[in-house]
This record gives sequence, C-alpha cells and structure tokens, in this order.
Amino acid sequence: MDSTAGGLITMPLLNTAAPIKLRLNRDLARTIKRGHPWVYAEALRDFPRAPAGSPAVLMDNRKGQPVAVGMYDPNSPLAFRVCDTDGEANLDDRWAENRLRKAYELRRALFDSQTTGYRLVNGEGDSTPGLVIDRYGDTAVLKLDGAGPCGFWNAEGIADWLKNHASIKTVYERRKERGREGRVLVGEEPRQPVEFLERGLKFTADIVHGQKTGFFLDQRDNRHLIRSLAQGRSVVNLFSYTGGFSIAAGIGGASQVTTVDLAQPAVTAAHDHWILNGLDPSAHEPIATDAFQFLSQAGSRKRRWEITIVDPPSFAPNHESVSRATAAYQTLICGGARLTSSGGLLAAASCSSHIDLEMFLKICEEGISEARRRATVVSIQGQPPDHPSPLALPEFRYLKFVLLRLD
Repeated sequence: MDSTAGGLITMPLLNTAAPIKLRLNRDLARTIKRGHPWVYAEALRDFPRAPAGSPAVLMDNRKGQPVAVGMYDPNSPLAFRVCDTDGEANLDDRWAENRLRKAYELRRALFDSQTTGYRLVNGEGDSTPGLVIDRYGDTAVLKLDGAGPCGFWNAEGIADWLKNHASIKTVYERRKERGREGRVLVGEEPRQPVEFLERGLKFTADIVHGQKTGFFLDQRDNRHLIRSLAQGRSVVNLFSYTGGFSIAAGIGGASQVTTVDLAQPAVTAAHDHWILNGLDPSAHEPIATDAFQFLSQAGSRKRRWEITIVDPPSFAPNHESVSRATAAYQTLICGGARLTSSGGLLAAASCSSHIDLEMFLKICEEGISEARRRATVVSIQGQPPDHPSPLALPEFRYLKFVLLRLD
C-alpha cells in the first residue's frame, strides 16, 4: 500500500501474519466489548506457541465466537492486548495508519503554535496498545511497552509515517529495558536537548538520556494552574526534575522560587530553563539534595513558603509496594504541610497507577493530620487530554494532582 507523498511504502505493523486463535476460559466478553483492552494469562484457556506480538483473534468461552482482535504474547502475564473489538477486523497497515491518523487529528485540535511539546500517541488511550509517541517540536520520541508491542509494531514504519504525515524531522526510539541504548529511526541523533514550547514557556527535553522521554508532559495543565496562582507568592518545588513547575510559577509572577531535586544535572537544567525564559536569576534558588532530607532540615529551621509542590516519582510500581508507597507519600505530604504558610497552598501529586484517587485523598488527609494542620480541597486534577484513556480502564488514569489550601 503506497501511502506516502514521496511514493515510499509506510508499514506501521511488523507482524501481519494470519491471526492465532485464542480462547477465553471465563466470561469476559462483555467487559472486553465495553472497552477493557487487557486480558491476562490466567483468563486464557491455552497458550499456542508463537512469537511475542503475533496477531490473534480472541474467542469467547462459550460458543467460540470472536470477541476481539489484538496482539498476543505467550510469555507475558499480560498475554493479549485488544486492538479492535470487531473480532473480524483485519490488523493490517491500513488499520494501523487509521489509528495513527486519528491520534494526530486529536492533537491538532488541542494545540496551537504556543504548545509544541505533547503526547502524540498514548497507547491504549488511542487504541494503539503498547505504543507511545511524544512530540517535542519537529522531534518525536517513540517507546514500545515490552516484547509484545515490539513484535507487533514496526518502529521504522511508524517513524516513516511521522516524517511524511506529521512534519517530524527526527524520530528517536527509547528502549524500555534498562541498559539498552536507544536508536535513531529518522534524521540524526540530537547532540543537545531539544527545544519546545508549553503555553509559550520555553523548555528543553533530553530525549536520549532524560527521564521518561525527556520531560513530564502529563503535568502541563497542572503547571498552568500553579502559574495562575503564583503571583506575588513564594514557591518551593520538590522533586522538580528540570523545573517545569518552577518556571510556570516564575512566569506567573512568583516572588521567589526554590527548586529541589536529588540530581544535580536536573537542577542545573531547571536553572537554565529559568534563564531561558528571561526570569531574574536572583529570584531562583536551585538546590540539589534529597527531598526527604530537605523537608526535615527546612522544617527544623521553620522555613515557610506560600505554595509547596510535592511531585515525586512513582512509589508503587506494583501492588506489593503499595503499603510502602503509602507511608512515603504520607511522610512527604506531612513534611510539605509543615513548610506551607497559613493560608498557603499545598499541591500533592501521585503518578502511581496502583494508588487510586480515593486512596490518595486518604493519604493526603492522614499526612495533613500528622502535620497538625487542616486543609480545604481547592482542586483535583489529572492528566491532560493528550493522555486519553479507555473509560473501562481506570488504571490508565494514573495521575492525581490535589491542590489544598491550608489553615
């Protein structure tokens, strides 16, 4: 299928073999038809031998009627990912290009020239399971979530599609496995962080070595909220990474901003971003230290800020770590509350999908109580619209952002 303007053949799928037949061992057909895109190994009757990422048609547990088509990985606990709930759909390059086009059209409707950094494709949220693409200007970063997606999606073909249809000049693939180097799929590997805009703010993303794909795009709307509230206030930003919340607060008119992260390169990048946006260097205090240690020391010195932002990494990568994560979050929220002046704001975030909103609000309540403070909920936010999620998959709505006003 010739689908590019230059006559090159775009092939977004790596594996277009005849689909393998799988059979459910329990009645999950209705759940899948309602949009839940994952089937775990224990829900399958048998496991045919096949390469990870093989196309498959999933049959129900009663009459053997097709329920969905998707990708199969016999070696993963997540054995089947739904691509289409039409059990007779063809998983071919036309299907894949249609999904990419719909994802791109949504982003074109969401953003103008003032925002050039956003998530272009969000896996299951765009019905492209296991495929994530983030855009920074004319550069894209592609990630495939495990062996199944790596065997199903053709990274080179997707890069070709982005080049020809989305005005992308460079495509870089980040590898999920630790220690595995990424690779350039289109263009040349950037020798320095890539510049982009977020609501007119200037940032850079280290797409080769940085966390995630180089920046935390999912906090965009929450940074804008802090920007709108920062005028004349002092702000401390804990777990700052490269200073997204700090720069938003500075542009919003904060009187002084303290940026705290364990990694010195991240703190240096945060200060560089501060300067890049034309802000007064004397109004920014970059500190490279452990956030827990900072909370303890600043609390003992009775330092206070009018806005405290606590945005740690995920403490609960699995169900087994939830208890330990709960204790860590509570310690942080308690410490953050102690640093927040009377009438000030505490912003607490969690990106742990295994801790839902109800649980996180309870953690906030316990942490605030431990600090002997009382709080009012000002706002509860989540991830932005370029991070869509299936309605039937609540764990995909991982981001919680709770803004509290303290007495």
